[in-house]
Amino acid sequence: MEALERFLWYPLEDLPFIVLVLIIAFTVHEFAHAYSAYKFGDDTAYKEGRVTLNPAVHLDVLGTALLLIAGFGWAKPVPVNPSRFKNRKLMGVIVSAVGPLSNLLIAVVGMFILYLLDATGLLHAGSQGVYMALVHFFYYLITINLLLFIFNLIPLPPLDGYRIISDLLPLRIRYKMEQHIHWGMIIFLLMVFIPPLRQYTLTPILGLSTDIFFALIDLFNGVFGPLNWRDFIMDFYA
Repeated sequence: MEALERFLWYPLEDLPFIVLVLIIAFTVHEFAHAYSAYKFGDDTAYKEGRVTLNPAVHLDVLGTALLLIAGFGWAKPVPVNPSRFKNRKLMGVIVSAVGPLSNLLIAVVGMFILYLLDATGLLHAGSQGVYMALVHFFYYLITINLLLFIFNLIPLPPLDGYRIISDLLPLRIRYKMEQHIHWGMIIFLLMVFIPPLRQYTLTPILGLSTDIFFALIDLFNGVFGPLNWRDFIMDFYA
């Protein structure tokens, strides 16, 4: 067990919570892409059965495993044919952006539910085991989705951020970018798998998720009153 835990980004005993959160995060993210594309006139994903909340059609084995090992990952990309959009640029940007935004929405909703459970006393109404399970689930639900929100906005292929930038640029520049897309993917992989490079590139970028986390805390503290995050975090790491 100790040998296995050394290869995991998260504690081994928290894997059930991590897997559940990943299923939710990846499924909603890819569904958002597929549904928005379908509504904008592209039925490519619909014909492949991707306009669904069934996790089985969205999860990618390598991407899920990488998140467990490295702390971030991806699901199966949703096929999109932008030529079927009435407004290719605008609708292309929206379809690309709704995936990361869905992860941000999950984090916000998760924090709202957590504060609501605390305000109504339901968070502490059950046994200590139930309380600890809720603590771990909501902490991971919020932090992992914020991480995925930031990660997917990085403007490198194959991430959503690259597609957003690509759709916003003039057609001439977009074609040139597509011709060199393999170099972008190589740079991305180097950033992921070379620790020193990752330390000075991905790590600071992903650290923005912590800033958003504390901004949400300030927001919800103003609405519900302060939640004792110090005890909450201490209970999480207990």
